[in-house]
Amino acid sequence: MKWMPRDRSLLNNVTSLVVCGLLAGLVVAAAAFPAIAVSGLAVKAGAESFEDLPNELRVEPIPQLTSVYANDGKTLITSFYDESRQPVALADVPQVMQDAIISVEDSRFYEHNGVDPRGVVRALLANSSDGEVSEGASTLTMQYVRNVLKYNAQTDEEIFEATEDTPERKIREMRYAMAIEKELDKPEILERYLNIAFFGNRAYGIYAASQSYFSKKPKDLELGEAAFIAGLVQAPGAYDPSAGDKKAATDRRNHVLDRMVANGKITQAQSDEEKAKELDLKLKAQPSECVEVPKKHNDWGFFCDFLKDWWSKNAAFGAEPADRLAKLKQGGYKIVTSLDPQVQKTAMKTILEQEQKESHLALGTVVIEPGTGRVRSMAVNRKYSLDTSGNPLHSNPALAAKDVKGTYPNTTVPLFTTDGNGNGGFQIGSTAKFFTMIAALENGIPLTQAFQSPYQYKSKIYSAGYQAGDSACDRLPDGSYHWCPHNDSRGFQTGKFNMWSGFGRSVNTYFVQLIERVGADKVVDTWEKMGVTWHNVDDRERATPGCQDQEGEDFCGEPVGWGTLTLGVAATTPMEVANAYATIAAEGTYCEPTPIQSITDRNGNPVTAGDPKCQPVISKDVARAATDAARCPIGQNSSTSKCDQGTFPGGLQVGDRDVAGKTGTTDNGSLWFAGFTGNNALATFHTDPDYLGKSSIGMRGSPHYIVSEDILNAAEEGYDKKDFKKPSEAMIYGKNPRDVPSVSCDSVEDAKDKMDRAGFKSEVVQGERSDCPKGTVYWTNPDGRAAEGSTITLYVSAGQKKDDSSDDNDDDNGGPGPDLPWPCLPPNDCDDKPGRN
Repeated sequence: MKWMPRDRSLLNNVTSLVVCGLLAGLVVAAAAFPAIAVSGLAVKAGAESFEDLPNELRVEPIPQLTSVYANDGKTLITSFYDESRQPVALADVPQVMQDAIISVEDSRFYEHNGVDPRGVVRALLANSSDGEVSEGASTLTMQYVRNVLKYNAQTDEEIFEATEDTPERKIREMRYAMAIEKELDKPEILERYLNIAFFGNRAYGIYAASQSYFSKKPKDLELGEAAFIAGLVQAPGAYDPSAGDKKAATDRRNHVLDRMVANGKITQAQSDEEKAKELDLKLKAQPSECVEVPKKHNDWGFFCDFLKDWWSKNAAFGAEPADRLAKLKQGGYKIVTSLDPQVQKTAMKTILEQEQKESHLALGTVVIEPGTGRVRSMAVNRKYSLDTSGNPLHSNPALAAKDVKGTYPNTTVPLFTTDGNGNGGFQIGSTAKFFTMIAALENGIPLTQAFQSPYQYKSKIYSAGYQAGDSACDRLPDGSYHWCPHNDSRGFQTGKFNMWSGFGRSVNTYFVQLIERVGADKVVDTWEKMGVTWHNVDDRERATPGCQDQEGEDFCGEPVGWGTLTLGVAATTPMEVANAYATIAAEGTYCEPTPIQSITDRNGNPVTAGDPKCQPVISKDVARAATDAARCPIGQNSSTSKCDQGTFPGGLQVGDRDVAGKTGTTDNGSLWFAGFTGNNALATFHTDPDYLGKSSIGMRGSPHYIVSEDILNAAEEGYDKKDFKKPSEAMIYGKNPRDVPSVSCDSVEDAKDKMDRAGFKSEVVQGERSDCPKGTVYWTNPDGRAAEGSTITLYVSAGQKKDDSSDDNDDDNGGPGPDLPWPCLPPNDCDDKPGRN
């Protein structure tokens, strides 16, 4: 930076004459005998004498860009920076670059002590003859000081003092420069200067400049390139050719070559040869943030966005989100993420084969590593872009009528952690039955727990509220309706099911009875400890004890009354679903989802804030039991061979790996699959995020199955096979299991006597028609084996089945099945009154 006197005419301005004289005298005096140097001007700078001026320069770490890589540590995803800078050692800067910058900026760099008397006198004479500032007097050391003072400035006043063109500023710089020259040797000063200087085109430091203009590292710079870069620092805005005009830059390069000849660094022939060459730029902008991921990998933008959000929420990087993001952009970190480019590539390929980016339907998958929480892939048929001007009209007709654009194909909406409107997730349908099953297992209900599950079931605990609907029947005394959900199929999902077969066939009426048995409040607890949060007001009110006032009705959101939770009515994100299933794959260990494989700071030290954060939340035995049952929906068999068909079409095949998972379909038009091996877990969704429940036109039933299978197969590459472990007998049958006597077609009294002699308690409930005569016991629940001392429910036949029976276990008019008395088994309390749903 040049010193600009306040008045341009030296002859007509006494003040300027005095300043120039003082500076000249100061320089000479400071070089020869600094202790008596021009005290008057020192006073102006805030000290009694020159030596009283501050001489210990506080050197704060200069801003450095943060580089973000894929999990191989080599593939660059993007970078974050306020200033694009990567420090480089002087040993990696070629001599020709060092010679060029010294020749044009400070030819006597190796001869002076931080202040060059000859340079100042020369500048004074040149400026006097021109009548304006045409030549500066700052040495490289003084320029370095000026840059450091700018970076140290915390207030507007400090910034002004560091950059203002005044004699006082020059004196301060000289004092600091002379002090630095006593502490650092010349090569170290030169190295620091080259790393702090600005070279235009968003390039701070020699490394960024070399990359920005020639797409190469500094060590590979040639003579003409070095001369061009050296010429930029005096006025980067004037000489930067990135906008297209090369003339000024070429002239400046040639000037630097002339200076190198004058200083004996190159010959005239070398200079002439370089001057004859065109300025051959290979411009390369340093990518910045998520919108500048590589174009051919635009899909990485969503993962990048997840990383930035994760960082902004991590208190290890600052007190507030703004502080944390500032550290991301200035801290010079090397972040190796968990993103696996090969898995991501496969994911995008199979997704786009099923659903193009131009579709209003979003098809996406997130893959997580169990036991670490590392997110390996986030893929969706969307383009990560801020430019939505070319998007079609919204799929919601009301918004389309107002010319509102849809969020496809271009969007930055993070569909993996929110819905299309930023509200947080989608309903997940039967994928949610997983949580009810885990809660039941945790509370002592074994896998053998069976229920007679009719096509439609009238809940004995939960109501459907005050609105008539598909799942509402028979009013209660308070005016609300019984909740009467039904299955999707009358045949495939009707009959007697245990936990394996009920989960495998996704029997709604089984899981309604299961949540009645375990208690909805305990299911809510299970969702929460497996990392699921409540994303909207309604879900939060239902999950939180206490009644809330809502406009138009008195709403009671007690968790104990939230029976519909078992059928997946809560809004949940793909990230949370995948990670919850990953928790069971890790045998009950929950890990926070993370985009990080490793972080190192600017000095190469590891940053532990990126390490996995895990804790056990589900017992290993419960997790193994849940996994055992979750093998049924995808067509594998459980360790005890209890599976009886599933809902994944054709079965899920992942080589020789054990696999588990669950399908899901919602009434509002979303399709799901969540599954896992011992190494990888995923959640796949297929929906219209812009218009949930209203715009499933064109949706096919198979894409989410196809992409899930392809992606899991790709994700398993490089991992050893991890077999699932068999659950304990306590999980299968209950504690201290023993055989349940066979009482088929026995009288009630005989059946009770057998149970008593076998060490069980018993209760009797009215059943339905069966193969046994009326009044006899046709089934026990549980059957086979049960925990010692447990209560066995004896189901009494309502008569033998009629030959012309539809065998759908419903009454004659297709309504709910028989209103059986509810067995009072722990942990239920039969005095519970119906809650509101």
